[in-house]
Parts: sequence; structure tokens; C-alpha cells
Amino acid sequence: MNDEERRIIISKMSGYRQNESGEYERVPVSPVNRWITYAILIPVVAALAMIGVFFFAAFLALLAVAVVVIGIRFWWLRRNFQNTMQSHDNANRHSETDRTIIIEDAQIIEETETHRDPHKK
Repeated sequence: MNDEERRIIISKMSGYRQNESGEYERVPVSPVNRWITYAILIPVVAALAMIGVFFFAAFLALLAVAVVVIGIRFWWLRRNFQNTMQSHDNANRHSETDRTIIIEDAQIIEETETHRDPHKK
């Protein structure tokens, strides 16, 4: 492929052409083609913007649902943890009071017998 063919391909791809002096200038676009392009692009851009807004709203809704679910899960775990800690504290309190009532190393100081008469009141 020689240099002349490359110039033609580059010229067609970029929309620029070379004039007689060797400088590149932009190929003029007709106003009708420009208005047709605008007429096609405006509804396409508007439709893409609406689709973008829809997907953004759907994403925000899913994010809000996920935040609520995670928040409820953490609340539930914290509530269970607090209930467990309270029941553990209550069990410790009961065992401490039981320990004060139960005397394991007691000595019998005096032994007395009492006979009760079932007929006496």
C-alpha cells in the first residue's frame, strides 16, 4: 500500500481532507445532514436519560431495601445479645444470693430433740 492510498483512507475515516497546498481541512457537512443528525440524536439522548433515571431509581430502591434489611439484622442481633447478657447477669445474681444462703461448713452446736404430740395443738 503506498502513501497515497493511506492518505485517502485516513481522510475518509477522520472527515478531513487535504487541499492543494498540503494542509488538511474539515470536510463540510450539509446543514440538512446536520439537522437530521440532531433530530435523531435528541430523542435518543432523551430516551437514554429516561432509562438512566429509571435504573438509578431502581438501584437506589434496592440499596434502601438492603440498608433496611441489614439494619434490622443488626438490631435483632443486638437485641438478642442484650437479652442474653441480661439473663446471664440475672443468673449470676441468683447464684450469688444462693451462695450467701447456703452454708456448707457449718458445725452443729447443740442437738435437741423435740417430740410433738399429734393431739396437742
